[in-house]
Amino acid sequence: MKIQIEADKCIASGGCVFACPDLFDQDDDGIVVLLDPNPPESLREKALAAIDACPAAVITVE
Repeated sequence: MKIQIEADKCIASGGCVFACPDLFDQDDDGIVVLLDPNPPESLREKALAAIDACPAAVITVE
């Protein structure tokens, strides 16, 4: 699994962090920070929940 973000399009809602704090954080401006672009398969469900929680659709997974 490979996760990518488009931080320049992030609206700082924080939904991704609440859905999966193991993979996502926010900088001082609230913009998403990806902690691990190649997380273990065990985090797949939480990563997908973070994608669903993002109103700006800035997270993708392969």
